[in-house]
Amino acid sequence: MPAATRRRLYATSAVLVATGLTVFFVMLFGVLGHTGFQHFDQPVNEWFMARRQPSITGFMIILTIVFGPIAMPIIVFIVVVVWLILAKHAWRPLLLAAAMSIGMVIAMTLLPVVRHPRPPVDLMLLQADTSFSFPSGHVIGAADFLLILAYLIASRQRRMLVTLLLFAVAIVGTLAQIASRLYLGYHWISDTTASIAVSLVMLGAVIAVDTARTVRIPGEPVRGEYSQNQVDGT
Repeated sequence: MPAATRRRLYATSAVLVATGLTVFFVMLFGVLGHTGFQHFDQPVNEWFMARRQPSITGFMIILTIVFGPIAMPIIVFIVVVVWLILAKHAWRPLLLAAAMSIGMVIAMTLLPVVRHPRPPVDLMLLQADTSFSFPSGHVIGAADFLLILAYLIASRQRRMLVTLLLFAVAIVGTLAQIASRLYLGYHWISDTTASIAVSLVMLGAVIAVDTARTVRIPGEPVRGEYSQNQVDGT
């Protein structure tokens, strides 16, 4: 990897982590203090409730099942195993699995700490869920899987069109999952926004770790090596 590319990826990582942390704490303080962005929870909830119709409900249910606590781990396991078999190395599939696991641990840790109640049970289209809602595990799972997978593939392809296509699919899939959780009545917009923030932090961390591990171009000096060579006259 050229030094310029490495610097650019580190800068991207820093921006993603900083943005994610900022948005997350804005959401967190809003939820805890019932201020700021949290005031959009009820209007957004009402907007989705007013647009419920049978032709949409089935699709939303499928989305929430696919990225749910049962199907998502199975999907990740299959992807990781197949990737391990087909790839020349295990780094990328194991990095995806590790990031997904850490994301879920973060979600499960925050839920009982923040203790943000879900929308009223009578608004939920599937079974009643009285657990806490901040952040959304479904959205974190979907965003982590789609965004990180897009990066891990695009970073090796290094073609702009492929990168744009992969991240476009990842963003659309993530937004669809957000819409599903709001439409079905299980989360507030502050929950799902905080979840995206967590996923941005995870994506930034993955980019930094992957970049640090990537081998530099042979013959290209690392920091400190060039100046020593100059001193030696080479």
